[in-house]
This record gives sequence, structure tokens and C-alpha cells, in this order.
Amino acid sequence: MAVNRAPTPIFAALAAGAAAVLGFSPVDFPVFTLGALAVLIHYWVRAPSPRAAFFVGLAFGTGFFVTGVSWVYISLYRFGAMPMPVAAVATAGFCVFLALFPALAGWAQARLPQSNLRPLAIAPLWVLAEWLRGWILTGFPWLSVGYAAIDTPLAGFAPLGGVYLASLAMLISAGLLWLVAAGRWRWTAVAAFALLGIAGAALRTLEWSTPLADAVSVSLLQGNVPQSLKFDPARYERTLETYARLAEESRARLVVLPETAVPRFLDLVERPFIERLKAVAVRNRGDLLLGAPLRPAPGAYYNSVITLGISPPGAYHKVHLVPFGEFVPPGFGWIVRVLSIPLSDFSRGRADQRPLLAAGERIAVNICYEDAYGAEIVRQLPEATLLVNVSNVAWFGDSLAPAQHLQIARMRALETGRMYLTATNTGITAAIGADGAVLARLPQFAEGRLEVEARGRTGSTPYVRFADWPALALSAGLLLFFALRGRSR
Repeated sequence: MAVNRAPTPIFAALAAGAAAVLGFSPVDFPVFTLGALAVLIHYWVRAPSPRAAFFVGLAFGTGFFVTGVSWVYISLYRFGAMPMPVAAVATAGFCVFLALFPALAGWAQARLPQSNLRPLAIAPLWVLAEWLRGWILTGFPWLSVGYAAIDTPLAGFAPLGGVYLASLAMLISAGLLWLVAAGRWRWTAVAAFALLGIAGAALRTLEWSTPLADAVSVSLLQGNVPQSLKFDPARYERTLETYARLAEESRARLVVLPETAVPRFLDLVERPFIERLKAVAVRNRGDLLLGAPLRPAPGAYYNSVITLGISPPGAYHKVHLVPFGEFVPPGFGWIVRVLSIPLSDFSRGRADQRPLLAAGERIAVNICYEDAYGAEIVRQLPEATLLVNVSNVAWFGDSLAPAQHLQIARMRALETGRMYLTATNTGITAAIGADGAVLARLPQFAEGRLEVEARGRTGSTPYVRFADWPALALSAGLLLFFALRGRSR
């Protein structure tokens, strides 16, 4: 009797989910993501029931997120002092929770009326599930598949509808590939696949914003302070001296320090250090952006960036806080006590903050993983001429996280038509052009200063005007079309 040695759909979906991560940075092989999605579509289309499709999606999502975001374990165990078994269980639970969203998309597509176009109907369901993942419980939109398209023609759709429109294009492309492989409407699917790529490539040639006449010299500082020592009082003076020295060596009009470069509330920092930094900015006839925690009033604690220099003083307070890392959800204070996380109860900044005036530019500042939320970045646009991110991803060690974060930053630059500057504690400090290309970067885990010429830009992409709504509206419209078409047949 012959033995069927073909992998089960669950195992194959699990492996495909893990392979899909290869399309993201630092590997950057989007063909793997596209192929993995086509495999998922294959098993979803052939699933015998919505329940079976749910578990196929859960397996794919588990492989995807365990491979792609298991760096959360590093922050919990190595830097959060959580016992290894507890940290492993917490990380696994988090990844399985994220996997519920592709599982939900799989269940929903199996509930659609039977149609030869169901492989394409999966695309809008996936995008709506991604959007929900970026919203529920403050959201975690990391690894939206549109990021894997950043170096492909499909990235041309990002200025129109952001990363979710790029995700929609990726899923439609995967569906078309499956139709070709399955021999259904083969040449029509090939033509549609080619037209989608040609349209994206044509969109990439458009210049949505206008550069200003004059560029500004910028210095991005990377102090390379180990996370294990960042809040150690014995390291405090050395940290301040490192950043003061790096700043004094620069002649740039705009000097940018990372998130919480000063690991102490600003009112407790020695005044001569602040004056020393301000003197650098004044000498350079410009300004300095300093990341530091602030407590401007009793009971108010902010993760902030302040300006020092010739421009009027300004401050940006972080709006989108990290659950458990920067604020404590009600009833979960015990987790923070177990993790021993410093500065873990911040207040939210106002959502309507305006760009900071510095070095003749209007700068939209965001802090750490705030830039994973494109719809929040555009709140300060089109007024802002430059985008600046300050981060400390040292929490995640030498993992995939810093490279993935840089890829996210590239998408924000492309969506907004703005140059994007990011200064980090241990890397990756980089300058990104308005087309999403990395212009210059520092190596990770090295002290350094990245000197670049930044040119502010004006104007609006469609994404700046409408944020995620075009992608969501198109997804909802496509889903309705496929549902009605299947029902009529």
C-alpha cells in the first residue's frame, strides 16, 4: 500500500510562514514572501471547511511571527530579568496571539461563496486583518507584508495608500501566481500580474513632493551605550560625556541625539551639561534635538525630545506608548514589577502636536516604534519638511528588530515624500531619501556620528491627505465585489 508522504497543510503552512520572513530586512528577498503567500492561498482555497482554514492560517501566522518577532524574548529575558521559561512562554503566547489575525482571514475567506476568484478575494481580507492587528490593544503592525515590497515595483503604491495598499498589491500578486500555477485563466493572470508591476513601477517615477532650495547639514549621533548599562548610575557620567564629545566634534546645523540619550529626568541632569550641548548648537548656528524623559508637572512623565539652540525652545512628547514598556494597562502592574523596567509609566503626549522648528526646518519627530504607525506620522504633515526618528532598539540586542525597524522607516519616507533621519543608541542610525532609499548608515554596535546633507521637502502625497483610508476602502469594496459575484454565481 502506498504511503502518502506529502506534508500536511498545517506543517506546510507553518514552514511557509517562517519562509515569508525572508522577504523582510535584513534578508530582503521579497520573492520568498510572495511565494509563501501563494502557498498559503493554495491551502486556504483547498481547505475543506472554515475551521480547517482557520488552523492553516494560525499555523502560517505562528511560523511567521515566531520567526519574525521572537526578538521580544531578548527584551523580556536578557534585559527584563524575566525567568527564561516565563519569557519563552510569554513570547510564544504573544506570537500565537498575532497569528490569530491571519487565522481570522483564513476563516473568513472560507465563508465566502464559492468562486473561481476566491484566490484574489483573500487579498482584501488579509489587509483588513493586518489593519485590525495594528489597532486592537493599541496595535502591533510590525511585519505587514507590504514592507517586503519596499524594493519592488509594488512599492510605488505606497504614496497612494501606504503600506496597506502595498500589502494588498502583494496579496493580489500572490493570488495571480496561484492562478497561473493552477492553470486557471493562466494568460489573463500573467497579464494582470505584469500590469500590476508596470503600474507600480510607473508610480515610482512620480515625484510627489518638492525639495527646498537649501539643504541643511545634519549630524546623527550613536553613543552605543549597552542596554545593560544604560540606566546604571555608575555609567551615567560616561554616557553624558560620550554624547557631549560626539556633539562637539560636529559642525552640523542640526545635531540629533537618540531616544533617552540622557537616561535621567531632565530636571535632574546637571545644568552645565545642558549648557554644553546648547553651546554646540549656537556655535554651529543651528539646533540640537535631545532625547530625554521629562516631568513638567506632578504626575506627568513624558518620553520626549527637546530642542536646544538658536530656534525658539520646543518639545515633542511621545504619543503612542509601548504597552508594559512605557505604560501599564490596568491590572497589569505586577508584570512591570517582575520585569524591573525603568521609566515604565509614561504619560501620553497630545496627538495634535506640531512640528518642531530647528535649523530652519519644520521637523516631525517620532520616537522609537511610533513610526510603525503611518497614519499617525502624517498628522504633522504636510507642514513638516523633515521626518526625524529617535530610538533605542538596544532592548532587542543583535536580532532582526533593528533591520526591520529601518525597513519600516523607509516605508514612512516613501509614503510621505519626505527625507527620514533616524538616530539610535546602538544602531541602525541612518539617513533615508524621500524615495525610501538608504543614503547613508552607521554600523551597529559602534560609537559614531553620521554626517549627511538633508534637504527638506514640501507638498503632499495622497497618503499624507487620506492616510490608510484609500487602502481600507478599496479592500472593503473588493471584498464586497467578490462576495456578491460568488453569490450571484
